[in-house]
Parts: sequence; C-alpha cells; structure tokens
Amino acid sequence: MKNLAFSLLFLFPIISYAQEEVLLAQKEIKHFQQALNDEYKNPTKSPLEAKALKRFKKHDFFPVDLKYRVVARLTITENTPFFQMKTTGDRLPQYRVFGSILFTLDGVDYQLPVYQSKDLLKTPTYEDYLFLPFTDLTNGKESYVAGRYLELRMPKEGNEVLVDFNKAYNPYCAYTDRYACPLVPSENHLDTEIRAGVRFVEKKK
Repeated sequence: MKNLAFSLLFLFPIISYAQEEVLLAQKEIKHFQQALNDEYKNPTKSPLEAKALKRFKKHDFFPVDLKYRVVARLTITENTPFFQMKTTGDRLPQYRVFGSILFTLDGVDYQLPVYQSKDLLKTPTYEDYLFLPFTDLTNGKESYVAGRYLELRMPKEGNEVLVDFNKAYNPYCAYTDRYACPLVPSENHLDTEIRAGVRFVEKKK
C-alpha cells in the first residue's frame, strides 16, 4: 500500500502538468480562431467582398483536436536559392526552401518542405517566419480544394518546431479572386486527412 501511495503521489504532478498543457494549448487555439474571425470581420483587413462581409459571422472550424498539434524535427537546407513561387495570378513572390520538417501523425512519418519569404526577411517581426502550405485528403470535401496554409516560427535553439494544424487557414483566394495566392507545391501534399483548422466548402455562385 505504501508503494502504491508513493506512486500516486509521484504521478499526480505529472498528470496535473499534462492537463495544464492541454488547457494552454486549447486556449491558444481558441485565441487564434478568435483573431482570425476578428480579422475577417474588420472592413480594413478583411479579404471578403462587401456582400460576403455583411453575412460573415465566423469561420467554420474543425473541432479542436490536439493529435494534430505535433512537434516536428526541422532540418535546415543551407544556401538554397530563392525562386518565384507560382500563384493563382500574375504575382510571383520569391521564396526559398528553408528546410524540411519531419513529424509523426497516427504512427506514420511525414516530411514536408518549409519555405522562407524574401519579402518578409526585410521585416524584423517576421524574419523568423516560415511558410508551410499543404494539401491533404480533406481538400474539396471538407476543406478548401486548393489546400491551406500554416505559419511557423524558426526555433530559437535546437531543431524542434511546433506544428499545430488546428491553426491551418485558407488563402484569401478561397473567398475572392482579387488576390494572387501561392499555389501549394506538389511536395507539400499529405496523404492523410487533416481534420483540423478552418473547414470550408466552396459555395456555388
């Protein structure tokens, strides 16, 4: 009995810490969702056309699922050249492959390239910003047909990056033709369903 009591005392702080981590993660995701909704409601920031802006109340999100919040190992690719990334229009923003991330989801390993924007390098706030566009098996059924985007930050130390697909969002092109959005490279396809982040089915006009 003494051994059992000791084990329970030892496990209690571990369980409490795990619960606290879960609550913090959920709070962070909810904050992201609220910020995205606020951006789309704001006439000075929203990509929505006037009619759609009037109707907009909030995004439809998949239920928060922390299995889609994974720690990935970042492998940096040194001195890669910038290239013109294809978009839905004539704009050709310059990106380079910064490296690749390796993570496990449902027991399967996935590896995706991550990109660095040449333009954002000029802005101190975003100089550690990495761009992760991706497609998955929900596209065209439960999410935007052309794929979604994620924003990542370079690790300050080590090689681990938090990748939270609960923060996946649509390119502006999902809502209007006024923007030229980067097309997801074929290398960034995930052969699985990512049922997290913004859920979206294009409405027939």
